[in-house]
Amino acid sequence: MFARATYALVAVLILVPPGIAAAGTTKHSRVVSADPVNTTPHVLDGIVNAIALVGGTVVVGGSFGEVREAGGAGAARVLPRANLFAYDLATGRILPGFAPRLDRPVQALAAGVHGTVYAGGRFTRTGGARTRGLALLRLSDGSPVPRFGAQVRGGTVTSLARLGRHLYAGGDFTHVGSAARTALARLDAVTGEADPSFAIEPGAPRGGRTRVHAISLGGGRLAVGGDFTTLGGLPRAQLGLITVSGPVTAPDASAPGLAASPAAVAPWRTDAYRGRCMADFPSYVRGLDFAPDGSYLAVVTTGGPGGQAKMCDTAARFETAARPGNAAVRPTWVNHTGGDSLYAVAATGPAVYVGGHQRWLDNPSGHDSAGPGAVARPGIGAIHPRTGKALTWNPTRDRGIGIKAFLAHPGGLLVGSDTTRLGHEYHARVGMFPLPITPDS
Repeated sequence: MFARATYALVAVLILVPPGIAAAGTTKHSRVVSADPVNTTPHVLDGIVNAIALVGGTVVVGGSFGEVREAGGAGAARVLPRANLFAYDLATGRILPGFAPRLDRPVQALAAGVHGTVYAGGRFTRTGGARTRGLALLRLSDGSPVPRFGAQVRGGTVTSLARLGRHLYAGGDFTHVGSAARTALARLDAVTGEADPSFAIEPGAPRGGRTRVHAISLGGGRLAVGGDFTTLGGLPRAQLGLITVSGPVTAPDASAPGLAASPAAVAPWRTDAYRGRCMADFPSYVRGLDFAPDGSYLAVVTTGGPGGQAKMCDTAARFETAARPGNAAVRPTWVNHTGGDSLYAVAATGPAVYVGGHQRWLDNPSGHDSAGPGAVARPGIGAIHPRTGKALTWNPTRDRGIGIKAFLAHPGGLLVGSDTTRLGHEYHARVGMFPLPITPDS
């Protein structure tokens, strides 16, 4: 199996030119293999919260202190890495020069241009440089790019997404530089300055503090999920869309003279997440991903057992086309875990991959138990994008806290979590399922 998986990865890398992978942008032709590649390095402690791919380099962020390349316990040196490291996608070799020391965990990553990566979290310093909450780092040596001067205050950056000259950030912060920005901001991707033309705020949280848990870009829109019941003053319970496309966008964030794209809360809305789950989860939307063509949005939640009538501990699909008369959009399908949280989701075309610490899918009658029709999918699973039923794909993983990061790319699906067993093999906190190829690919 290892030989076939390795061949698939190398072949895809040859066929597809290296580029920048972002969530919601990669379309696969088939479901990924259930046999993870054997080249991914190991994170030896803590948890992985975020993954980005810049060209052929994988960047991994979280809360950890040590990493090791693949192989037996004595086959590679243990390397210190303070919450962030990078490795070569094809070989698994850890980049020796990229070892920035962030003083607190990394919660979010986004690919930059010209060999750079954006990192978000609650950190205040990267080595000797002040990088409050958000930094743009060079992959060559881990140093901050001096021109990028974002300083995020009042909370944490939990999610990042870049579109041309614009960098979108979500979290529970209150300011970007001197500009007041509650939980959501659009920044100049080169300078880090808050965009004065974008001031759409989430508001009226259920849990006492406005918080954006996840964002996703697709089809000229930004999906936003978190602890809020209004978005830009309009009713949007935990989930809303913002139109962000404009006449001028560019793939290169260094391009000069880009006009600000218009931004407005889209008419699209759903009432699916107005209901209450367990009291410990006043808000429960945790992960979002647009389909590659932007036609639908996949959403995963926590919340505890809620029964068939609620959206607690579920994965769901929502069509994103506008509805006549601003009618509320109902989910196309809902898949219940029966009482276990889902945190991460990736929609690739043939599958909607979901990850958390779930035990089952197809389990609407479960209450921390396997109800009629439930299928075992410990820690990771895949759902048919049209039927909403679990696919047979079932690599399994140690459940732990759960998967916190997926990233689909032309060669497969990267996975980040807090446990060490993935696909019945040892893959500590980082793994990758390759995309199988056929002889005529």
